[in-house]
Amino acid sequence: MDLKGIRQLIKMVEGSNISEIEIEEEGKKLKISKNFSTNGSSQGVQMIPSAMPQVMQIPQQVTGMTPLPAEAAPAPTAETPSANEYEALSPMVGTFYRAPSPDADPYVEVGQKVLKGQTLCIVEAMKLMNEIECEVNGKVTKILIENAQPVEYNQVLFVIEKS
Repeated sequence: MDLKGIRQLIKMVEGSNISEIEIEEEGKKLKISKNFSTNGSSQGVQMIPSAMPQVMQIPQQVTGMTPLPAEAAPAPTAETPSANEYEALSPMVGTFYRAPSPDADPYVEVGQKVLKGQTLCIVEAMKLMNEIECEVNGKVTKILIENAQPVEYNQVLFVIEKS
């Protein structure tokens, strides 16, 4: 992982509700966590190298970045799902892709029936393409993210009506 990639991760963590992220790549482990004061507001991002062999040497405190105030953090906009609805969530921070390649058809469309284990989309994180699979049988009723847009950890990607 290069310094540019680390800076992008720091910005993503600071601009989200995530308090901590840990990534392992090629035998190196990186942990980024926010410091919180007693009133719950963010005080900056701290990077803590893990105790693994070949750990990247990173400064303990990253400076020059202004933390997002707690009251300015985006509020969740998703409605509470009914008992017959399943929300497919992003398991990580990354970039959402509806298709396996730019010229390919999307994995799923609104109104399409899906099966448990079927690929719904890809979330790219750290240049790794992670296929997100459906966990229920049903029908896609909503796709909440546009193609090639950034997503947060636990952000709702799809709403699926269970069958």
